[in-house]
Amino acid sequence: MTDINALTRLCAPPGTPISIRWEPVEAALAMALPTDYKLLADTYGPGRFNDYLAVFHPHGVTEYVNLTGPMPARIRGQLREQARRGLIPVPHDPDTLFAIGSTDNGEYLFWVTDPADDPDHWRVAVNEARGPGWYTFDGNLTAFLTTVLSGQTRVPLFPRGLTDRTPGFTPSQPVLVKPQPFQDQPPIDTAALRAWARANGYDVPLRGRVPAHIRAAWEEAHKA
Repeated sequence: MTDINALTRLCAPPGTPISIRWEPVEAALAMALPTDYKLLADTYGPGRFNDYLAVFHPHGVTEYVNLTGPMPARIRGQLREQARRGLIPVPHDPDTLFAIGSTDNGEYLFWVTDPADDPDHWRVAVNEARGPGWYTFDGNLTAFLTTVLSGQTRVPLFPRGLTDRTPGFTPSQPVLVKPQPFQDQPPIDTAALRAWARANGYDVPLRGRVPAHIRAAWEEAHKA
């Protein structure tokens, strides 16, 4: 059984597979892509697994989740700076790390693109959102998703309740309003936000996206 078959048996795709023209995508990135990722992107399209894990996609609906958008380069630049200044240990050469996904809590998923000319043997790495922790998975992205969503692999950086429900995939919806610039939306400590919301009488989910009105109230309450 291939990795994509194992994943689709565990987590049903949203519908008819889409057809992506991979030649211009790879040309734009100036690198070949793993075979498993192409099957994953064709099968599921853009979206999120368990309302927590978003995989970057050539048809990503915003720059934050678009494979050929600016996020991979921005994140790599941040890692280079962290490594140069010794702020946070980076266990892999930042030049080998290519951001391929993100989580609701602010972690990033990376391909470890070594060897550069053999993408089907790239591993997956995850960094801690607000700390020095890293986790490396010795396998491809599709196998990583399958073992994480099935509970076979426990990523210490992810919430314990991630696999409490049946694995699911939610397709992305088109974005009709242009998002604010990246630098105007600094990351928020979602744990602190949820604690504040509960203390102030808001009904906030334990995981998944924090509703926009709660985040707006948090930002209003914490204006300088």
